[in-house]
Amino acid sequence: MNATTLAKTAYSAPDQATRTARGTEYEVFARITHRLKTAAALGDAGFSTLARALHDNRRLWSTLAADVAGPGNLLPAPLRARIFYLAEFTNQHTRKVLAGDCGAEVLVDINTAIMRGLRQEGGAS
Repeated sequence: MNATTLAKTAYSAPDQATRTARGTEYEVFARITHRLKTAAALGDAGFSTLARALHDNRRLWSTLAADVAGPGNLLPAPLRARIFYLAEFTNQHTRKVLAGDCGAEVLVDINTAIMRGLRQEGGAS
């Protein structure tokens, strides 16, 4: 793809709404959660796919934990603490899933709850 083609495609849908930060967060959660569900449904045959999805989910939650721990985060302190706790729980539970001690369903449930909250409080435009 050359620069002219890229320029044309960049402006091909000017009527499309610009995605908000909340919408971007929702989209990332949705993609990773879908991958977790799909990989978990494959059972043992999908372990490598599940491991990659778990890795990405862990990276997402680590990023969120770092963000809410930062001094510039404007979320209320109780919400920041809950998000940080969920990040810690997700990390610990991921280890158990990778060890074969439990399934990924809880992680899917947590992500789905976060997605509901993101939709409810501003939507994913």
